[in-house]
Amino acid sequence: MAAPPNARIACVAALLALLPARPGVEPRRPAARSAAADTPPAAAVGCDSTLAARFTPPAPVLGRYEVCPDPRPPAELAAGLVFVALDPLDAFGTAGPYHRSALARLYAGRRARVAHTWTATAERFEADTLISPYPTAALDRLEPGTLVIRWLCDRSDARCARAAPRRPLALTRTAR
Repeated sequence: MAAPPNARIACVAALLALLPARPGVEPRRPAARSAAADTPPAAAVGCDSTLAARFTPPAPVLGRYEVCPDPRPPAELAAGLVFVALDPLDAFGTAGPYHRSALARLYAGRRARVAHTWTATAERFEADTLISPYPTAALDRLEPGTLVIRWLCDRSDARCARAAPRRPLALTRTAR
């Protein structure tokens, strides 16, 4: 079974944090967010525990999940992020207990626009998956806004403190 996209992001970020920094190489930082993106999605609508129960693991091994629908379109919510078109089953992964064939029927051959981003602070590591359009919890219609699936790992949890990166990550390698 493949790891869900959010878990893959967290694992890659944790592994990259272990790489030694090279002298004279400035690490790349995540893309700057727009002023609209600085307003958390929870402020727009609120996080939805029903969507979280449907699309995230029932008992994450590490960290916790929030699922927050936002009525804003992806371009307004996450300026500067690159969205890719994915099959909905790939976009939502395999970790949640949602009905896969119902989700596929709902999208009816349409692809979801998906972007991934992360933020590391002294207090926590956050990995976000943004999906648009997104299904309702009942899987009966697609909403035009953006669904933000956020994995949070607080550094106050000793396991997260060891796993999450503590410094900006160098996401590209340079020739030696």
